[in-house]
Amino acid sequence: MKFSNTENDRRNLNLTPLIDVVFLLLIFFMVSTTFEKQSKLKIELPQATPDAQVTTQKDLTISISQNGSFYVNNNELPNAQRQSLINALTKIVDSQRNIPVIIKADANVAHKHVVMAMDVLSSMGFESISIATTQSTDSE
Repeated sequence: MKFSNTENDRRNLNLTPLIDVVFLLLIFFMVSTTFEKQSKLKIELPQATPDAQVTTQKDLTISISQNGSFYVNNNELPNAQRQSLINALTKIVDSQRNIPVIIKADANVAHKHVVMAMDVLSSMGFESISIATTQSTDSE
């Protein structure tokens, strides 16, 4: 005579439907997701009042990312050293020092990187230096 064990029946759980549902969800999310490749440097600019002067001529741009990487006209420098920035600027401008320079520094970048860029520009003789900002959303 065979006795059925109810405890043994409860322990058997069929995972096949659960695996099927998870697999279908995985396929759904893989198909419905769009992948976008952006090659632009993402910099979050600090905010300023809307009365700030806006320049339209952008001949020379120095971008500083959040991690402290320097970009001169969207070309990344090999390191964040002073001499590296001087060499890159010298290659681009030669002896022209009247070119307006815009510094686009991330809002969360260390202050020393912005100061170093401004110090290099002033030591090289650049006079027209601007810092890029976004329009402030605070209304007073």
